[in-house]
Amino acid sequence: MDPLLILLIGMVVVLGGILALRLHAFLALLLGALAVALLTPTAALEQYAAKQVEEQKFTQKEAADFPKKSIGKRIAESFGTTAAKIGILIAMAAVIGKCMLDSGAADKIVRSSLRLVGVERAPFAFLGSSFLLAIPVFFDTVFYLMIPLGKSAALRNAKKYGVYVLAILAGGTMAHSLVPPTPGPLFVAGELGVDVGKMILGGIVVGCCTSFVGYQYVKWANNRWPIPLRDSAEAPLADLEQASRIDEGKLPPLWLSLAPIVLPVVLIAGGTFLKSPWLEDNQSLDFLRPWFGFFGDKNVALIASAALAMATVAWIKRTSLKDLAESMQGALASGGLIILITSAGGGFGGILQQSGIADRVAELAPASGTLWVLVIAFFATAIVRAAQGSATVAMITAVGILSGFGTAELGFDPLYLALAIGCGSKPFAWMNDSGFWVISRMSGMTERETLRTVTVLLTIMGFVGLFVTLTLAAVAPFPFGK
Repeated sequence: MDPLLILLIGMVVVLGGILALRLHAFLALLLGALAVALLTPTAALEQYAAKQVEEQKFTQKEAADFPKKSIGKRIAESFGTTAAKIGILIAMAAVIGKCMLDSGAADKIVRSSLRLVGVERAPFAFLGSSFLLAIPVFFDTVFYLMIPLGKSAALRNAKKYGVYVLAILAGGTMAHSLVPPTPGPLFVAGELGVDVGKMILGGIVVGCCTSFVGYQYVKWANNRWPIPLRDSAEAPLADLEQASRIDEGKLPPLWLSLAPIVLPVVLIAGGTFLKSPWLEDNQSLDFLRPWFGFFGDKNVALIASAALAMATVAWIKRTSLKDLAESMQGALASGGLIILITSAGGGFGGILQQSGIADRVAELAPASGTLWVLVIAFFATAIVRAAQGSATVAMITAVGILSGFGTAELGFDPLYLALAIGCGSKPFAWMNDSGFWVISRMSGMTERETLRTVTVLLTIMGFVGLFVTLTLAAVAPFPFGK
């Protein structure tokens, strides 16, 4: 059977399970993996195993035994491989986010940004703060945190309310899809073999470009369709004024508030930098290598950051260890659910790879190694996003189609493929996206206002991100000295 037909059936099962049967994404992805595994012929499994031998991932014996494995075992192995890559990272990111909210560190970052740029430039503060906070904190949580601050600022300048809301969105949503340790980009980087440090740096570069262009649209849209400041049950204006009067002296200092975000970025990026080809023979840096070899590991870096965030909560709130442990249960439960969904996506993607889909998709490009693969990746992700709503599920599904590509086949660093998938998760967000309703209800916008501002903003930023990624891939196909 043609791998493209197998892919189509698998996607129909996943999307149909989510949209028609209202199944949880975890169950829908597992059913999709099961359907693809049942349809994959033995010849495709043998070809996949042979390719793994060529890439020195399988021994000859493992390759011979692979086609004989049961479907359940193959799905479980793909599931487990993904969980091993991202499980600790997502759990620690959930703890960091919860601690930053509980300690007031997130609030401190936003207030400090506002004070730094001034009330007149508040949109820049919201743009930068939301981008920064969305690196360790899930986007919905960032929006819940910042929309009251946006409304509070609008009490002083109601004409800019739309700019405040959309600036929060423009920053946070791009980090959500481009910068680990948020689940989507973290999973994509792992599946494509992209170093997390490289993904962080690349995601920040592309994310900053897209957010800047998005902000230009935000200003234009607010002049054309100004959004009035409305009261809402989710964030009553009376409560906002009271929240804005919280004594800043009760919040942690700025350096400590930023530390849980900056620390893992520095450690992971530093480890990546020291491993770059032009520094491998630099003996003057040898004293740093053991430290970054340990703390620069992505799992250790996130664990250290989570420990620091928890210590901040304990110090600021003077909470007992027992109370602290109890408050972390909700964060870990939330992180556990994300791990299950992401790992199920890994199972689905792994089974898709075994069907030979990567080689088949490569045939669709005008020539092997061209930038057309990035365009295909972008639109594949965008179509799945438009069909079922979730940016993370769209990224998980798309990378399952494309993760079989190696650097040699692509002709450029797989980092760019990861960034194209992340950018593809932005366009065509509409009413089947839970984030659409979170933004609409919390901000007080009508559905029509949300469609012509939020949907258009995300679509513009997605295409800008694709353009930036294509440009970088053409100019610097191997940006880290390969």
